[in-house]
Amino acid sequence: MNIALIAHDKKKDDLIRFVLAYQPIFEQHSLFATGTTGTRITTETGLPVHRFRSGPLGGDQEIGAYIANDKMDLVLFFRDPLTAQPHEPDVSALIRLCDVYCVPLATNMGSAEVLVKGLERGDIEWRSIINGNE
Repeated sequence: MNIALIAHDKKKDDLIRFVLAYQPIFEQHSLFATGTTGTRITTETGLPVHRFRSGPLGGDQEIGAYIANDKMDLVLFFRDPLTAQPHEPDVSALIRLCDVYCVPLATNMGSAEVLVKGLERGDIEWRSIINGNE
């Protein structure tokens, strides 16, 4: 599966710890991330990550295009709800695209854990359900 990993600045450390904790699961999938987040994941975990631009420079929109083109299966976006983001409209658009295209989205560590453990068990079969391939 293609998994997008995104984190606001104050949440990057949390995302790195999360990826390290579930590294055996992430190793089995293709990882995508916005700029600095992707660099840090690769540097600190050794996992290969396709990097898009940073969020404020269009990375969120690049991931959104993958979602709209049926190329992204899961999005983990560790958001900082207490800090204003200059590119908030892009963040909102990305979240909206996940809803439009039924892409599972976690915006915090608690919901990310549920999705990643479901991924490990093979529970995420939403594409086959949508396409009638049950």
